[in-house]
Amino acid sequence: MHDLKLIGGRVVSVATGEIWESDVVIDGERVAALPGPDSAVSARETIDATGLLVVPGFIDSHMHIESSMLTPTTFAAATLPRGTTTVLADPHEIVNVAGADGLRWMIEEGAKTQQSMFWAVPSCVPSLDGLETAGASLSAADIDELLALEGVIALGEVMDYRAVIAGGERMRGILEVAQRHDVIIDGHCPELAGSELQRYLLAGIDSDHCKNSAAAIGEKLRFGMTMMLQEKSFTPEVVEYLLELPQLPDLCIVTDDISADAIQKHGHLDHLARVARGAGLPSLAILRALTLNPARRLRLHDRGVIAPGKRADLVLLTDLKSFEVVDVIVGGQRVREQPPSGSAFTNSLVLRQHAVADQRWLSDLPDGEHVFRAIRVNSVDTSTLSDTIVLPVHNGIVEWEGRCARVTVYERYEGSGRTAHAPVLGMELADGAVATSYAHDSHNLTVIGTSAAQTARAAERVIELGGGIVVCEGETSKTHDISAEVVLPIGGLMTAAPLAEVAHAAGEIRAALERWGWRHRIPFMSVSTLTLPVSPALKISDFGLIDVLERRLVPATVSVPE
Repeated sequence: MHDLKLIGGRVVSVATGEIWESDVVIDGERVAALPGPDSAVSARETIDATGLLVVPGFIDSHMHIESSMLTPTTFAAATLPRGTTTVLADPHEIVNVAGADGLRWMIEEGAKTQQSMFWAVPSCVPSLDGLETAGASLSAADIDELLALEGVIALGEVMDYRAVIAGGERMRGILEVAQRHDVIIDGHCPELAGSELQRYLLAGIDSDHCKNSAAAIGEKLRFGMTMMLQEKSFTPEVVEYLLELPQLPDLCIVTDDISADAIQKHGHLDHLARVARGAGLPSLAILRALTLNPARRLRLHDRGVIAPGKRADLVLLTDLKSFEVVDVIVGGQRVREQPPSGSAFTNSLVLRQHAVADQRWLSDLPDGEHVFRAIRVNSVDTSTLSDTIVLPVHNGIVEWEGRCARVTVYERYEGSGRTAHAPVLGMELADGAVATSYAHDSHNLTVIGTSAAQTARAAERVIELGGGIVVCEGETSKTHDISAEVVLPIGGLMTAAPLAEVAHAAGEIRAALERWGWRHRIPFMSVSTLTLPVSPALKISDFGLIDVLERRLVPATVSVPE
């Protein structure tokens, strides 16, 4: 007697693209047989799949659970019903806050779920060594130890690609450790090309998940890199290029970062499948990019295809157009209720409210007007440009209110009091501010505002909450009411609250940002990556403004020739 039998469905072969009528028989966690329809094989439990397609479980080969602000158990509860049965999670957000203990906690929490959670050891903690303050620092020796943990199969995305190209000692040591462990090495190298791309490949890094132009994707594919396409990657030029290739490469579709409200409203990998199809990719190519290709990429040869002996991770779909998930079998069982989430790393902000009360932008410049370097954002992606704005200085104070928005970063770990300011251009903002303890990747307290009063109010509230995101709106002459907030007590990044509660709060943050004028495809991601010093082109840390391509601090002001 077998354990489970799916009857009446049509099985999709991601190996050949064929679709045929077949029952699926399961014993334990494995597929036992695919007998013909209406077979006489008996089982203890039967699932009627009549009219449905039976496809392999979806695999997310590059993602960060923390971006959902959910714990691993809550994340699994949110995404398993959407068909995501396996993930490779790179927890570089919590590890930047809590170090190796953060990784160990994520592994422990993930082991409680039905979802298969595999792990990457973050390669860049901090993301840009020496130019930002994080809560931890992982050396090659630390990574050597962590790569031996159960469930760890990869070195996380190598974001400091400039150091790799330059042959930096720290990154060279980390890569040597990964190669000795023979693990997957994930890349992060937007628009890298030519001899620099070849040096990156020579270091053993063979994937990229960043948004790239069609030309950059083409060169990377030509060298056999695994290209991982996230939602923002499906531009018309990229899809057109892919479809014109003599052979469609083995792509993977990944979420990278996705918020709780987006999961609840749109879905997870099932949503990206719909996005990819709407962009023009063939349905079977999309299905392969969700199943067989990521399984091969992650060396998980026990899944990614429906066959005897393979893991019984199965998704029942209505069709390959809507990718609507009707039912999910994971490890031979239907999805059940996930256990409650745990909590850890609370009270992680050393800052106190008095540290953010003084909103003066102090400067040693003489009185007069000066040309300040500014970060220019856009409404499409998280890249920035270097720009300038003229601001007056009077009695050692930069007078920015009424002239521009300002981003301020407060060091949150050591109590150093280190603070950096910079103008922000590119958005038409009303009076207000947003403050967040979730700010890639060092997660120092980051505040963007158009008035000192609102900036102080938002920052003080995040500290009062012990971590989170707060948006304030309204005229400075009125009471500074908080428009939206989400409480993130776990390292200032996550919460053990249920999905519905987190999704509602995240949706309120999104709406408040858009009302304020921060109109972006993914508004909070745009805000929280202003501090990511490995993402082009001008970013800010608690040390100051950083030229990403040059990997160096740059002055706050620009010299103007007379």
